Amino acid sequence: MTHDCDLFVIGGGSGGVRAARMSAQRGARVVLAEAAALGGTCVNVGCIPKKLYSYAAHFAHDFQDAAGFGWDVEPPRLDWPRLKANRAREIARLNAVYQQLLHGPGVEIARGWATLVDGHNIRVRTAAGEKHFTARHVLIATGGTPSVPSFPGCEHVVTSDSMFDLDPFPARLLVVGGGYIACEFASIFNGLGSRVTQLYRGAQILRGFDHEVQDFIAHEMRRGGIDLRVGSDVRAIHKSAHGLQVTLLDGSTVAADVVLYATGRRPNVNGLGLDAAGVAQRKDGAIVVDAHYRTSLPSVYALGDVTARVQLTPVALGEAMAVVDHLFGDQKRSMSYDFIPTAVFTHPNIATVGYTEEAARRKFGNIAVFRSEFKPLKHTLSGSGERTLMKLVVDAASDRVVGLHMVGPDAGEVVQGFAVAMKAGATKAVFDGTIGIHPTAAEEFVTMREAVS
Repeated sequence: MTHDCDLFVIGGGSGGVRAARMSAQRGARVVLAEAAALGGTCVNVGCIPKKLYSYAAHFAHDFQDAAGFGWDVEPPRLDWPRLKANRAREIARLNAVYQQLLHGPGVEIARGWATLVDGHNIRVRTAAGEKHFTARHVLIATGGTPSVPSFPGCEHVVTSDSMFDLDPFPARLLVVGGGYIACEFASIFNGLGSRVTQLYRGAQILRGFDHEVQDFIAHEMRRGGIDLRVGSDVRAIHKSAHGLQVTLLDGSTVAADVVLYATGRRPNVNGLGLDAAGVAQRKDGAIVVDAHYRTSLPSVYALGDVTARVQLTPVALGEAMAVVDHLFGDQKRSMSYDFIPTAVFTHPNIATVGYTEEAARRKFGNIAVFRSEFKPLKHTLSGSGERTLMKLVVDAASDRVVGLHMVGPDAGEVVQGFAVAMKAGATKAVFDGTIGIHPTAAEEFVTMREAVS
């Protein structure tokens, strides 16, 4: 049967673009449908702009720290419109890069909203009308979208998608949520000069992280000026001439200029026609896939956040390469979900790879925990009270390092390298036999000798 293309990709985010261009480079005829800017959440309203704003927020601390090193700095002032304009220009540049990545190998871009008709037919609504395509294979990579619960006044809140272009800059920001998005935005806007209150209904922020890491970063965020309240949630929001009045479950109120809801994301599946086409989904909307990312329709595949497996951009990229190899390669490539490193760009940063102490005890039973907490060398002169936490979790039976956690400056940069060692199965003896780079924080991971538990 002749089709218009070998692969039709729905979604122009990181995973979709990677799958499209790598398939085209292998000789496949590829069409990619996207109605919004190329790059998806990560490039446009996620990882990249958020990291840029995190850099901006860190300057406030750097200006303060400079005095201890002999620098006299005039009181700094944030030019919020300039930051927004510079960020927008950089994102536009990246959008163009993504477009060139697709055009280079010959991917056709269909600008519009795609709907799956059946396993091989796709309808795309464009500005000029409808277009129809047939495809040998279809890949759904539409990512996720913020989810906001329904409650009195919920129409007054914003999601993470809106945080980069707020006008005016919020003097008072209320963040609702305890995940990495909520914690990152709380840290960013606190650093930029907002008076930030963060609410989380659970017992501690960053559920799923190592308990010691959770407690440590909560303390550091509070020390940095964030009014972090756990076991707290919103009952209602009322708009007044003086801003937003937020009533909490305990009857107290918080005044805010902006209320950010970062309470979770859901698979972006609306309008895809999955039910009619017969694509199986979970209750939360996530597309069900097998080990090769094939859905219940044999010709249709899905990857990334829309499957709600591991919601990280590099994971979507890895899954994309596995799909490409399965469809147009030698089918030898697979995606491993073991020892995936991740970072949270709070202030200070968090980075982690492998098992938490709690999960390791359940998995391995007998473990050894090595821990170091200290004031970084920089802050011996800066006067800052910020501290760093570093932690290793070791399987006692094999001596393998199965968990590595850090809270401190540049944690992501430090942990990325150790993730390679852990993926290779490095033991504590290998860590102990490695020479540290002095003086750095990273050397602590190879100099911890005494187990704390």
